[in-house]
Amino acid sequence: MVAAMRQAEVVVYGATSAGVCAAVAAARRSLDTVLLEPGRHVGGMTSGGLGYTDIGDPRVLGGMAAEFRRAVADAYGVAPGHYAGPEPHVAEGILVSWLERAGVEVVYDAPLRTVVTSGERIFSVVTHQGDYTAGAFVDASYEGDLMAAAGVSYRVGREDRTLHGETFAGRREVVPGMHNFPPWISPFRADGTLLPQVADAPMAEVGAGDGGVMSYGYRVCLTSAADRIPIERRPGYDEEHWELGRRLFRHWREQGVEPRAGRLVGLEPNLPGGKCDGNSLGPFSLSVLDRSAWDYPDAGPDERERIRLHHLHHAQDLLYFLTHDPEVPASVRAELGRWGLPPDEFADTGHLPHQLYVREARRMLGDTHLTEHDLVRSRPQADAIAMGSYHLDIREVQRTWRQVYEHPDPVPMVVTEGYLSVGVAPYQIPYAAIVPRRAECGNLVVPVCLSASHVAFSSIRMEVQYQMLGHAAGLAAAQAAGSGKAVQDIDVAALQDDLSAAGQVLSL
Repeated sequence: MVAAMRQAEVVVYGATSAGVCAAVAAARRSLDTVLLEPGRHVGGMTSGGLGYTDIGDPRVLGGMAAEFRRAVADAYGVAPGHYAGPEPHVAEGILVSWLERAGVEVVYDAPLRTVVTSGERIFSVVTHQGDYTAGAFVDASYEGDLMAAAGVSYRVGREDRTLHGETFAGRREVVPGMHNFPPWISPFRADGTLLPQVADAPMAEVGAGDGGVMSYGYRVCLTSAADRIPIERRPGYDEEHWELGRRLFRHWREQGVEPRAGRLVGLEPNLPGGKCDGNSLGPFSLSVLDRSAWDYPDAGPDERERIRLHHLHHAQDLLYFLTHDPEVPASVRAELGRWGLPPDEFADTGHLPHQLYVREARRMLGDTHLTEHDLVRSRPQADAIAMGSYHLDIREVQRTWRQVYEHPDPVPMVVTEGYLSVGVAPYQIPYAAIVPRRAECGNLVVPVCLSASHVAFSSIRMEVQYQMLGHAAGLAAAQAAGSGKAVQDIDVAALQDDLSAAGQVLSL
């Protein structure tokens, strides 16, 4: 028997923290709201390993992002900001409680199959759990799958520097830096074949667009508690896969460099309970730099799963390599040996995070398109719905190799490319950046894969911004569904009033 179509007023796709905030915001307005989640957890990266919360200027933190921060503080009986962030299970518990209290219907294991459109509107979304129709929809997924399936224009990867006249666009110069590979390390085996973990294709010219996205990875949660789960060798662990890491450690040893374990993984106990949020630090880290992420945004389900497992296995195997390989300095092995996986986190996914850190995927092309200039110059936005402040934070895009022309013969060496960090003052994010072009879709709001360039997105992509934009998207969808208006035609001044009343910071 074919299940009847579920009629709601607002449907949100993707239970990221933006999706939870959007669904709760709409439901608090007494609208019948359904939250569709492709996986089995809510919170996205907020509950999926990214415990350390990047905020930037705390003055811009408002609305449901500030509410979440207070809820974290209440959960631990401390002042807001006392901890860098919550433990993953605490974060998910807070978000689940919000959904339950607001009366949001959450449907798990509901990946998108197709979208049915009628004219310039979404009529329904078809998932593995059934069909859902509503007056307004929100795509809060990291990938922008609903947006793309509805026929909304988007772009993937970094643009050419000339497109928007952005200083930091396109392929970056290869320069020294904390996250970049040191010089003179060969990418080749003795037989002339390329080592694993090095991409083999020419880089684009400096400043040129190449479609590259920021690298992905897993942000692992680690603990030094006595009941920790030891890092074990994964079936399928490939010794040869880690030769590049061995060469890096040999190089450091020859140069008299003594790497610290904490600077390789991030072993600062910055979370409650003595736990830490393992981060991607240095030239050889939890980030996967072989360009496999470049294919992820437009890939189908099977290919995405292959890429996800590739990244998950990298995280598992990196931890084992750093803990056990004899080429790794004994001090690093000893320090990492004190850490393991927490038994009270991610119990249904082998104590490793349930969420791949998709730093960047599709980005919508709306009538308003934020660029580097809007952020660096803090351009005023009359339709502001939130503020951002974190620096332009483009993580490494690729690890490849190039010839360095020395006498008498060129020398091939491994290079890392893409990373930059540029401070910006607080800036406004306009409502027009989270709605599609009118001719493409009139009842969809996109708070995550919003309309922004690669450079601008690198700052906006922080979880607190997603929470505030999700809050705004939920209220906008509620207004559109209640009035029957297109999302482009809602009363933005009224939306701003509602956000301000809820504590959202729209200006400083």
